[in-house]
Amino acid sequence: MTARGGDACCFSGHRPEKLPWRDDERDDRCIMLKEIITDAVRSVYQGGIRHFICGMARGCDMYFAEAVITLRDECPGIFLEAAVPCETQPDGWPEEERERYFYILHQCDKQTLISRAYTPECMLRRNRYMVDSSRVLIAACEEGGPTRGGTAQTLHYAQTQGLRIIKIPIPV
Repeated sequence: MTARGGDACCFSGHRPEKLPWRDDERDDRCIMLKEIITDAVRSVYQGGIRHFICGMARGCDMYFAEAVITLRDECPGIFLEAAVPCETQPDGWPEEERERYFYILHQCDKQTLISRAYTPECMLRRNRYMVDSSRVLIAACEEGGPTRGGTAQTLHYAQTQGLRIIKIPIPV
């Protein structure tokens, strides 16, 4: 099957609650994952893709967005889009994470708001928007792939849409 999406790369991965190191980004495994994500973004860029779409969730999504931001000096024309599921996405997050969210949002070249208010479907709609706009998905997940949750749903949908999928195993 051929991808029907645009010429972009989107990302899916776990929130801190599902990562072995949780919120401790000083953990060697987290540092390693961030380096692997950066290398994957660089590789996709070198393959000709300039547009990267992030769902702006805590954890791996933010690692991905920060990797794109970091590569701006090295990769001319790199473009970061925030696919925001709803305006209230960061409500209830710890203050430090809210500041990080708004910093990343400010760094984005484009912001796409999926829904003004939270609805039970807005995260799924955000994920489908990202896949439908892309031809590559980078997914950070456990070895063998996730079995349930948003990352699993996004991976499955990307497969049905014919996207090239780059799986990055979460270091354990």
